[in-house]
Amino acid sequence: MPPLRPEGSAGPRIAVAVVTMGNRPAEVDALLESVAKQDLAPARIVIVGNGCRLPEFARRLSLPGEVTTVEVEENLGCPGGRNAALAQLREFGDVDVVVDLDDDGLLVDADVLRRVRDLYAGDPLLGIVGFRIADEHGETQQRHVPRLGASDPLRGGQVTGFLGGGHALSMRMLEQTGDWPAEFFFAHEETDLAWRAADAGWRILYAPELLLRHPKTSPARHAIYYRVTARNRVWLVRRRLPLPLIPVHLGVWTLLTLLRTRSLAGLRAWFGGFMEGVRRPAGERRPMRWRTVWRLTRLGRPPVV
Repeated sequence: MPPLRPEGSAGPRIAVAVVTMGNRPAEVDALLESVAKQDLAPARIVIVGNGCRLPEFARRLSLPGEVTTVEVEENLGCPGGRNAALAQLREFGDVDVVVDLDDDGLLVDADVLRRVRDLYAGDPLLGIVGFRIADEHGETQQRHVPRLGASDPLRGGQVTGFLGGGHALSMRMLEQTGDWPAEFFFAHEETDLAWRAADAGWRILYAPELLLRHPKTSPARHAIYYRVTARNRVWLVRRRLPLPLIPVHLGVWTLLTLLRTRSLAGLRAWFGGFMEGVRRPAGERRPMRWRTVWRLTRLGRPPVV
């Protein structure tokens, strides 16, 4: 593959994308201020109003690089909003890597974008870089560590997935794999993209030195959590797994859900979402190759867990 930028250039050009529903203006201001303090200025910043009019960001005029705002008429969910940012970046055509940041996140260190640039400059097969997510006390929740079990959140390396709250994506990779699965709206969209990237031969790196501060939350805070989590999981495996692995994956996952879920209302919503995922079209079926299954297994997470 050709290098990301012509020889002798300053390296890959970085864009920052933020999707917001307009209900966190103070948090977005703080996030953008942390972007402005980076020792490597992003080439472009795209802010998407996801089904909302964007408020006037107090610090926008002090931001480096070109700032573009996009307002979409309806809430497209996390993946749909990020696709709107990607569409805008492609119109410019001068960005190599996009850094997605949650609108209530914060870049603590000033060298995050520079480190991202250097990682991509040093590895032409690097597709995705996942950040470490930690709350204001420096704690990283177990669900935010992209490995099975109680892994050390400070141990980096190649992994099989990444976190939606803070990550970087190669634009060349997206040209090959396709964009976010907008129909998922919320939940498992990162796994769908990660599996496509791995199947296309791209590397996924967890880089804990890239820190995004984010309030401690539970995904169950969203009213639609149980339903869309179940629906999207069924869609995910129908789209991406070889046929023999589909019942294995769904069986393991159903057992784990029954053991972990304490809410009867949540279980009812989960089973409703499961049936929705079975009955409704899952989208294009493009199952991963068996060598990708083996690669994910060697990296510590076989695609049945």
